[in-house]
Amino acid sequence: MKEAIGTGDTVEKAKEAACKELGVESYEAEFEILEMPTKKTFGLFGGSPAKVRVYIQDNPADVASEYLHEILSCMNVAGAGIEIKRQEGGAMLCISGEDIGFIIGHRGETLDALQYLAGLVANHISKDGYYRITLDIGNYREKRRQTLEALGKKMAEKSLRLGRNMSLEPMNPYERRIIHTAVQTVEGAKSWSEGEDLERHVVIGPIKGERIPHRFHPYPGAPRGPQHFSKPFSPHPSVVAPTPSVPKSEAKGQLYEKVQLPAQNQPENSKPAAENTESADSGKAEE
Repeated sequence: MKEAIGTGDTVEKAKEAACKELGVESYEAEFEILEMPTKKTFGLFGGSPAKVRVYIQDNPADVASEYLHEILSCMNVAGAGIEIKRQEGGAMLCISGEDIGFIIGHRGETLDALQYLAGLVANHISKDGYYRITLDIGNYREKRRQTLEALGKKMAEKSLRLGRNMSLEPMNPYERRIIHTAVQTVEGAKSWSEGEDLERHVVIGPIKGERIPHRFHPYPGAPRGPQHFSKPFSPHPSVVAPTPSVPKSEAKGQLYEKVQLPAQNQPENSKPAAENTESADSGKAEE
């Protein structure tokens, strides 16, 4: 807050003197009368001039802009300009300059951090409720808004098509509001936020809830889970493939039968011992 105390023969002259000291116009400042002028007695004795206190209430946007200038100078960003665009309930600070793209950071994380700090400084002096500060570089906020709107609609349509809830990456409150607004334009879809602090994110799902996925089974009553079949799989389990029958012998023989072995080829001079005995007995009979 800037202030100055002016004096003069009248209140108006005292006010003009204080405004001149501050370097502002009278309509840009507020004033407080400290002493009213008094006239001299008989025009010779006593009397005092008017004393007026003129002050300028610091604007939150101006304070935030000065704070950003100090931060940027510490970041070795020379020649950066800050334009203040006043809005209802806040202001947007547009940073311009050369080679300042790195201030945005990965997905605007650095820009969001500076915006958070500038908002704290602005609301420290604000007496009319919450004062919203928004930072922008090269129209980044508008491009990001369009990207988030397209993402919200796309994920909402995908959620309806699959019948499942879709979770997005963690976002700040400003970006989550954009997603919620975009999902409302898709009929049959809804969105809500889950998680805490830095892990808070948006979840998009059907209004009627998730659909239970149906698994395909080859036949009714089939057991769930992986199955190991030792036989080839048949799509028609009720139809059993015929097993070729082995013809049975009509004649029923004994359980134990004599097995006739095939005769082996033996040399002519080798005869069984039984034949030699028979031939010897026949020779004796002839004698």
